[in-house]
Amino acid sequence: MRTEDVLAATATGLWRWDSASEKVTLDAEAARLLGLPAVPATLSESAVRSRFHPVDWVEINSVVNLAAAEGTLAEVRLRIIGDDGKVLRVVRSRSRPQVGDMENELVGTIQEVAEPQPGAAAATHPRVTGDWRRSREAFLLDAGRALAEAHSTVEVLRVAATLSMPGFSPDGLAVFGVEGDRLTVIGHHGPGEGERNPFVHIGLDTDFPAAEVVRTGRAVYLPPPDDYRRRSPATWPLAAPHDHQSWAFLPLIVAGRTIGAWMATFRYPVTFTPDERSILTTVARMLAQALSRASAHESERELATGLQRSMRPTVQPDIPGMTVAARYVPTGGGLQVGGDWYDMIPLPSGRIALVIGDVQGHDVRAAGLMGQLRIALRAYAAEGHRPDAVLSRASRFFSGLVDQWPDGADGPDPRFATCLYIEVDPETGTLDVARAGHPDIATRMSDGTMLVRPTAGGLPLGIDADTDYPTTRLTLEPGELMMVCTDGLIETGGHDLESGWRRLRGIIEQYAGEDLESLADGLVQAVHGPSSHHTTGPLADRREDDIAVLLLCRNAQGGGCLPAEGTTPRPLRRTVLSIAQAEPERVAGIRHELRELLHDWADPEQVDSAVLMVSEIITNVLVHTDGDALMVAEAAGERSARRLRVDVSDASDELPHRRRPGEMASSGRGLLLLEILADSWGVDPRGEGKCIWFELYEGSPGSGEEPGEESEPAA
Repeated sequence: MRTEDVLAATATGLWRWDSASEKVTLDAEAARLLGLPAVPATLSESAVRSRFHPVDWVEINSVVNLAAAEGTLAEVRLRIIGDDGKVLRVVRSRSRPQVGDMENELVGTIQEVAEPQPGAAAATHPRVTGDWRRSREAFLLDAGRALAEAHSTVEVLRVAATLSMPGFSPDGLAVFGVEGDRLTVIGHHGPGEGERNPFVHIGLDTDFPAAEVVRTGRAVYLPPPDDYRRRSPATWPLAAPHDHQSWAFLPLIVAGRTIGAWMATFRYPVTFTPDERSILTTVARMLAQALSRASAHESERELATGLQRSMRPTVQPDIPGMTVAARYVPTGGGLQVGGDWYDMIPLPSGRIALVIGDVQGHDVRAAGLMGQLRIALRAYAAEGHRPDAVLSRASRFFSGLVDQWPDGADGPDPRFATCLYIEVDPETGTLDVARAGHPDIATRMSDGTMLVRPTAGGLPLGIDADTDYPTTRLTLEPGELMMVCTDGLIETGGHDLESGWRRLRGIIEQYAGEDLESLADGLVQAVHGPSSHHTTGPLADRREDDIAVLLLCRNAQGGGCLPAEGTTPRPLRRTVLSIAQAEPERVAGIRHELRELLHDWADPEQVDSAVLMVSEIITNVLVHTDGDALMVAEAAGERSARRLRVDVSDASDELPHRRRPGEMASSGRGLLLLEILADSWGVDPRGEGKCIWFELYEGSPGSGEEPGEESEPAA
């Protein structure tokens, strides 16, 4: 008997649906079942689609796509609509999708079935209702969002274990990976959790359903235990003790590659209808993507940690008379590596060099350039060069390095680097500073006040190969602390340099404790705290830029660095600065530093007077002598009753003279200003040169008429 005769005898029609030509070929019985004349015909897709109920057309699309993905038969019930718009009959279609490179073809049969009674329909084939569909869509949206927010394998497994699917929920799951020719258990949840997992050391060539899924890339559904026992007799004893009734094994596929399998188990019988298989398949795809992202994220984190560990040195803890602490925090995106670094270099002279810098960018190229620049700086420092010579050589090296680096995909990619190089003498506390476009040093004085110390500097490294870098000498007194950092610590959170320093000043000045490590942690935590604007949900990551910070404290006589909590710091703050004849522009920096020294002075007008007098005295030294000026400013005493004394020394023996300038004169008022604004002042000759000084008393009117305090200048 021919196949056509068998199909006709069983009232079964045959059809062939070709999506490439958009044609559907029907035999005579198939045409009759669709309400058309009972003759073979070839019709357009739209003509055939018009015979289906619209809801069923959506259903057949999802079922066929699922069957094509699983390599199984697509079975679906369809309501046939007549010309009058009423349902003629219900047919069952069984077909096998054939997926090609450029076209899809569906070949199968259709057969009329009796329309089920309402009660029987509910028992044998649950009807897909609108509420169920909406519940499924909401579930998939929630599952997708939760899996997208999981950043590690552990988080992905935790999310997968809490998924509650509409109408049926697995009571256990296991996720398998592939390692060589064996399955590995990435994680499992449900009965037996915490016990030794039985599904370990299983080869891919066994009859275990998960191994079959990995080999073929197709899902395996086992509704009753008998199916499991018959299909996988060797591994059935491992699953039998858990008293499950149904199992689903689905492939985890990413970019066409099977990376593992997902097992969902049920304690009650599940028929795995097309809708249920569709949900499981969708969740498996999302789970595979989430596991792939988590694995890539963990690999990047491991790579970043290794790079950071190899490129970031450990600070030397045993500097005589000093304490050091350092922190590096990478940016929140990408590989979490960047161009910020710090270093600590023992010098041939017995001194210590502290280096901190920032190569432009937060990518692998920035990290590579930073590593090479750091090595070059260590080499130049080890040769015994002074700070200015080290940075000059480093600038030439970095310029050549950037020029030789291959251009990026978008063309030339020039880079520069900022750097701060400090040569520290542990015995005297002197700091010889050379700066290449980097933020200035900040010092915390013995009374807790923080000052930003302006220093001379040059262009960032890599901009001009022949740039000079002048050296500035500062002194770190016992009990004082120095902080150097990259701009990430200052500007993170939308701050500029001014407001960023103001924020750091509040943190440093309010800190009390002997542990320098705690201060380093406090600075980083304060910068990465919650943002100032209102947000919903978890706090956004505020790591906008890399952060490197280095703290150096010159220990006080008791051996500690910072004042212990509950103790009163010594009420003294002092700053020493030198101004060379060739650096008249540094007068502006000295005015700024004096204001910083007196930032909490009670009377702002006295601060203005002090700044004016210092500017006048130093300018006179630079104009009327051939030497440099040395300024020492010291504020001592309890708050609201402090005394400010400023000494400006030079090497000239010529003493200033009181003048009586006319109304149009542009000079000659220096001593008159001192006499009017200072509470006391004077000129003291010294062995080599002289010292002009003045004092202000916090809270006094500053009339300059304190009896017995003035030292009359020489006529």
